[in-house]
Amino acid sequence: MRIAITGASGLIGSHLLPTLSAQGDEVTRLVRHPAESGEVSWNPQQESLDLSALDGFDGVIHLAGENIASSRWTTSMKGRIRESRVRGTHAISSGLARLATPPKVLIAASAIGYYGNRGAELLDEQATPGEDFLAKVVYDWEQATEPAANAGIRVVRLRIGVVLSPAGGALAKMLTPFQLGAGGRVGNGRQYWSWIAIDDVIGVIRYALSHQALTGPINAVTPTAITNAQFTQTLGRVLHRPTFLPMPATAARIVLGEMADALLLSSTRVVPKQLLDSGYSYQYPELESALRHLLNRE
Repeated sequence: MRIAITGASGLIGSHLLPTLSAQGDEVTRLVRHPAESGEVSWNPQQESLDLSALDGFDGVIHLAGENIASSRWTTSMKGRIRESRVRGTHAISSGLARLATPPKVLIAASAIGYYGNRGAELLDEQATPGEDFLAKVVYDWEQATEPAANAGIRVVRLRIGVVLSPAGGALAKMLTPFQLGAGGRVGNGRQYWSWIAIDDVIGVIRYALSHQALTGPINAVTPTAITNAQFTQTLGRVLHRPTFLPMPATAARIVLGEMADALLLSSTRVVPKQLLDSGYSYQYPELESALRHLLNRE
């Protein structure tokens, strides 16, 4: 297949690109700097895209967006988070819709933040959106794919959960304190974390490229959502470290501000109904085996 990718240097993209290339796909990176070999330039702020360079591609995978955990959510940061996702996605979507030979599929990254803080409620793809800042961003982010869908392109909106990888994201940030024996639950530990190993993120994207029945929102999480306390205990067991030092919710909010509620204290118990119904087979459906694989622990 001929595939274009935005966000190819990010956590998911940097794992995905070599995987696709290894299986024989021709991969083109969409970049925001002057294009070199194997690249096409685009400007999400100006919603500009070199359309002729993408005509006739089989698929586009859109992963680009501001890192939501890179700094506190100031007004300026929240603006960048929203604009990078909504405007960038609209630029890709509307650009593809104008092509003479548009791609068969657009796989656009989204997030389980769509659902907001929902306690122990089971949330499949038909659940209603939440009300907080992140939920509203994700709602608008997904709506920005409509021009492509209206043009007849199969659009897959991947609502990605907590991606586990030692190369970045939540797990990478947790490793040092846990390895030092300073790990523990956050808040009361009863909040649900819906997670997925990086291997399965790549597996789901590859699956979505070729499975024509997959369309619309897809919950990219494992079927085994767990509480923060269970995650903490499991990671401590895999690392052979104690987990007796909890971070009170108040302390998390002092350190991280609004981001603490959205990313650490929020409870989102997500069910990947579409993937399960379609027959996707997870490589790492259980947390302990996933952590042992990712951290190379027996």
